Amino acid sequence: MSTYETISADELAALLTSKEPVFLVDVRSAAETAQGVIERAHLLPLHLVPMNVDKFKGHSRVVIYCHSGARSGQVCYFLAQRGIEGLFNLEGGILFWHMGGHPVLPVSKATPLV
Repeated sequence: MSTYETISADELAALLTSKEPVFLVDVRSAAETAQGVIERAHLLPLHLVPMNVDKFKGHSRVVIYCHSGARSGQVCYFLAQRGIEGLFNLEGGILFWHMGGHPVLPVSKATPLV
């Protein structure tokens, strides 16, 4: 059975700067993502995750985030139960990301997964 880990905002920022492969997924609603997203984010609202498990396969590192880390933690648990590996939950979500002084981009810079 797979598990998942947490990643801090600073660790994610360093990872994104390094250009190492990371599949970054924002599971917030459209109303929430309209307020901004993290660079390189793919959009997949929480309610669509169960129908799109295959999109998470084949990535060495998958980071999932929401507003505070609660919903993304549920998604990580759900995906881990389905054998997805390399899962990370962004600790504190985009809230901690923003509080850490990291940039938030317009939603137009994100890639919808569906």
